[in-house]
Amino acid sequence: MEPPSDFSPAVLAPQTRSITELDELVVHCRACPRLVAWREETALVKRRAFQDQEYWARPIPGFGPHDARLVLVGLAPAAHGGNRTGRIFTGDPSGDLLYASLHRLGLANRPESTWRGDGLRLHGVRITDPVRCAPPENKPTNAERDTCRPWIVREFEELRPTVRAVVALGGFAWQALLPVLAAAGWQVPRPKPVFGHGAHAVLPATDGGPEMHLFGCFHVSPRNTYTGRLTPAMVDDLLREAATAAGLGLT
Repeated sequence: MEPPSDFSPAVLAPQTRSITELDELVVHCRACPRLVAWREETALVKRRAFQDQEYWARPIPGFGPHDARLVLVGLAPAAHGGNRTGRIFTGDPSGDLLYASLHRLGLANRPESTWRGDGLRLHGVRITDPVRCAPPENKPTNAERDTCRPWIVREFEELRPTVRAVVALGGFAWQALLPVLAAAGWQVPRPKPVFGHGAHAVLPATDGGPEMHLFGCFHVSPRNTYTGRLTPAMVDDLLREAATAAGLGLT
């Protein structure tokens, strides 16, 4: 799908007919001027430190199979993780923890994630973000989150036939996900479920189809892991519970 000059996620995302088209289109998005300037300036300044590889510096598409039963949702690409490597949770400590856990559970074919195209494959799991560009200080604005929302809404619409559970990695992802899931066809309870590590809510489908299991997990960031707030065992246990709810067989 060729990117038009007048780029609007709200207009273009609904026009995509598959996750493949969505992924191809999202990498051309320039809808948020602050994020475009930040991701490209970061690449320009830091490129010398990674001169052996190409610095991505574009929006990050989701990663994983198009018929996933479990979806993990983060915050936004890291400045020198996904923004550098071109794949979500890749090349930074957060990804080191997350992919190692998925590998231990038999949901990834290898425990390391170093660069797009390194051979990493996920089994039944897809990973995505509500904001597709690296933000300054890792803090997207509400306006940037809302501008980016059509991409992830369309992603969940395409995943509806198979997805049965979603894990929000952090409070930002949890809050961003609630309107996304509502727009994609699930009923959000009232009052809205509150985020916490191990939080679990079941969202009925608006059309009587399969329900969605929503889980909360502390973000897999160094800030949480280095302080012991989140341990590998906690991540394993949470992902195991979510994968079981999704109907994935674990090794």
